[in-house]
Amino acid sequence: MNQPRIFPLGDAALVCEAPAPATLECQRRVWAAAAAASGWPQVLEVVPGMNNLTIMFDPLEADRAALAQQLQAAWDAAGEAPAAGREVHIPVQYGGAFGPDLAAVADHAGLSAEEVVQRHAAGEYVVFFLGFQPGFAYLGGLEAALHTPRRPSPRLEVAAGSVGIGGAQTGIYPAASPGGWQLIGRTDVVLFDPAQNPPTLLQPGDRVRFTVAGIHA
Repeated sequence: MNQPRIFPLGDAALVCEAPAPATLECQRRVWAAAAAASGWPQVLEVVPGMNNLTIMFDPLEADRAALAQQLQAAWDAAGEAPAAGREVHIPVQYGGAFGPDLAAVADHAGLSAEEVVQRHAAGEYVVFFLGFQPGFAYLGGLEAALHTPRRPSPRLEVAAGSVGIGGAQTGIYPAASPGGWQLIGRTDVVLFDPAQNPPTLLQPGDRVRFTVAGIHA
């Protein structure tokens, strides 16, 4: 694997960024390095992202150069050990009012809407990281044939539970919000509940399988 670039972000943060493309192997290194850095005494917060890890530290207590070396060592030590994760099944109503962009995705892929649904539901996805809004899981593993650019104009409101495709990834909107992903379906599964511990259903490393609850014209 190519070595990451480690660089400062302001006076109190370091970013460890691996070169594209995003892969499961790279994300496993991100998770392992994040777990190691979270135990370092000068580190205040650890934020794993797609192909990158940001650590925030106390600039009055930490030596930035030494911390960068420590971060590099944690990355190198991470190896390719698989991360433990649960398998979570998400039932989806595809198409119709639940997935208004299913036809657009099918046209882009040169497939029928039914073929898009079957291929999307046949995949096994891995939660790479959480971002954008609480509980929004960016899922890796989308079949290349289903990769579809985001909408040229985002919607002002996307319903909670909407399942979408954005480029090479698929994901689920935990709450109503603006969004530009291509919407192919919707689930009733609650992805974020602040009354629960943890409040997010999905965690990095979890495996997600979509099941077809219905297909609508």
